[in-house]
Amino acid sequence: MEKKKVLIIEDEIHTGKVMCETISRLRPEWEVYGPIATVSEAVEYFNNNPAPNMVFMDIELADGNSFSIFDQVKIGVKTPVIFTTAYDEYAVKAFRYNGFDYLLKPIKEADLLAVIQRYEAIVNDVIRLIDEQAETDQTTEVSPNIDYKQLYKIVTEHKNIYRKRFLVSKRESFFILDVDKIAYFLFDNRITYAVTFDKVRHILSLSMDGLEKELDPTKFFRANRQTIVNIDAIDRFESYFNGQIALKLKGDISDKILISRIKASQFKAWLNN
Repeated sequence: MEKKKVLIIEDEIHTGKVMCETISRLRPEWEVYGPIATVSEAVEYFNNNPAPNMVFMDIELADGNSFSIFDQVKIGVKTPVIFTTAYDEYAVKAFRYNGFDYLLKPIKEADLLAVIQRYEAIVNDVIRLIDEQAETDQTTEVSPNIDYKQLYKIVTEHKNIYRKRFLVSKRESFFILDVDKIAYFLFDNRITYAVTFDKVRHILSLSMDGLEKELDPTKFFRANRQTIVNIDAIDRFESYFNGQIALKLKGDISDKILISRIKASQFKAWLNN
C-alpha cells in the first residue's frame, strides 16, 4: 500500500515542529514533510513534487497569506487542505461553507487526531468517486468550486471579533465589565467566575468551553479545565510536581494556577508568540 504523504505549511517554528512530531506519532506509517514557512517555498514544493495526500496550511505565513498559493499552483481536489488558524469561531464558519476543515490554534492533539480520522473515513471514498467520474467522462475536468480570494476576504473581515465586555449583575444593578480588567476565569462548584485584577469575583452565565471560543487566544490561555488566564496577569511561572507549571500572577493575586505537563510546551509557545 502506498504511504500517505502529509505536508505541513506553518511559519511558527514550534507549532510546525509539534504538528510534524504529533502526526508521525499518531500515524507512524505516514510520511510527513515540512514545516514549510513561506508562500514561495510552498509554491516551489508543489511545482517540483508529487501532490501530497493531505496538507495542513497556516493562513498567515511569513511572506503573505496562504490563499495566494492557490493563485500560483493548482492543488487538486484529491488533496484536502486543512487550514490552521487563530481566527475566531465566526470566521472559521467560512471554511465549513466552502467544504474545508480547519484546526483552531492553539492546536490540540485530540482535534488533530479527529481531522486525521475524518480524512481516513471520508476522503478515500471521495477520491474513488472522482476517479469513477473521470473514467466516465474523460473530457470533464474535476475541480473544487472554491473562490480562495473570497474565502480570504470573509476570514479577514471577521478577524479579531472577540468578546470585549460582559454584562454582570451586583445586587439589583447591572454594569459592564471590560475583558481587560479580568485576570482570569474560574470554574468553581459548577459556577463560572470572572476574577478581576483587584480579586473581585463576578458570576457569568457561560461555560468555560463557551468562554474559550469567545476570548482572544493571543491574550487568554486555557490553563486547565477550571481556569482561563489573561496573559497580562502572568508575572512568571515555576516548575511544579510531575512536570506541571505553577503560574505566579501579578500584584497580590495569590491564587495558584497549575498547567499540566502535557500543556506545558503549548503554554510556553503561546507566551513566546
